[in-house]
Amino acid sequence: MRPPHIFRRPLLAGLALLCAVLAIPADASVVISGTRVVYRAPEKEVTVRLTNEGTLPALTQVWLDEGDPHADPATLKVPFLVTPPVMRIDAGKAQTLRLMYTGEALPQDRESVFWLNVLEVPPKPKADEAPANLLQLAFRSRIKVFFRPQGLKGVVQEAPSQLQWRLVHDGGKPGIEVRNPTAYHVSFAAIEVAAGGQRAVFDDGGMVGPGETRAFPLKGELKGGGGATVHYRCINDHGGVSEGEATTGDRPGA
Repeated sequence: MRPPHIFRRPLLAGLALLCAVLAIPADASVVISGTRVVYRAPEKEVTVRLTNEGTLPALTQVWLDEGDPHADPATLKVPFLVTPPVMRIDAGKAQTLRLMYTGEALPQDRESVFWLNVLEVPPKPKADEAPANLLQLAFRSRIKVFFRPQGLKGVVQEAPSQLQWRLVHDGGKPGIEVRNPTAYHVSFAAIEVAAGGQRAVFDDGGMVGPGETRAFPLKGELKGGGGATVHYRCINDHGGVSEGEATTGDRPGA
């Protein structure tokens, strides 16, 4: 899918810089109904609802990427169509997006993940309504889109309990390494590790994909040896949080 060339990377970069320098508090008006999309292979399409909760109409551009937030929408090639790619949403109104898988080959033994982007640009005020110093900001929201083939091994709800954990140290700092032997992605809201009477946390949000091993840095000190208890909070298909505990018998840094 090649989105129209109406918004380009320089616009995003420039607006992001203005936000960082001026630190102006603001909120997006267009809200996505949900924090993730699960596209099950037998489905011909899935829908996503966008609602404009602001007081002014908004123009939005929508596209999918493979995980690079800086990728130019005009150069992306993903196996999905999203319609409409550009739309106006009036204040207090909603629009429905349609996502359709175009059939290109994707792995059939595990999930694939993509990202849905919604870029919102507020309307330009009329000349007689604009203040002397006006700064308008564009907002981009991104949520995960999981493509789930038929017949995957295991059950998605049980994937977090099958993760394998190891306590590590990198440059004297504690971390928690997690291996995912399942066919599903597991997204974390937070991870808390307790060992030797001490606790450390990872609360920046993260994800480990099928067959992937990742290490997450922990905030805190864990100097004790022996086993550790891991308390994790995972985000499920509905955007809710599921909690669980696991143990690791590895020594720190092993």
